[in-house]
Amino acid sequence: MSEKTPANLTILLVEDDEDTRYLMRLELERRGYRLIEAEDGEKAVVLAQQEHFDIILMDISLPRMDGLEATKQIRNHDRMHAVPVIAVTAHQESDFREGAKASGFDAYVTKPIDFDWLSELMVGLIG
Repeated sequence: MSEKTPANLTILLVEDDEDTRYLMRLELERRGYRLIEAEDGEKAVVLAQQEHFDIILMDISLPRMDGLEATKQIRNHDRMHAVPVIAVTAHQESDFREGAKASGFDAYVTKPIDFDWLSELMVGLIG
């Protein structure tokens, strides 16, 4: 089995705020990750069905379909069931964390993002 490095990992980045998405893309691409982006939950679900992703970074507060529902729908597809999904949100309240866990998220990251820590988390989740 090949070692998982940023150069061979594809991330689905789901974030509705264009500026935040841009900054996340810059930082993650600088670290060598390949990104495909979605600006809402509906698009994320469609992309998850069409493409192969090693990990998904999902905002919770999204238009058209929030990140909780999008993650539930993504988890319903057999080939996406084991793909790690990380909630990326400004919400630090425990009820948001509980909702994320119940929806199928594997981890929870709050903004502003510590990208060194996020990279370590992603590597740990992918194993």
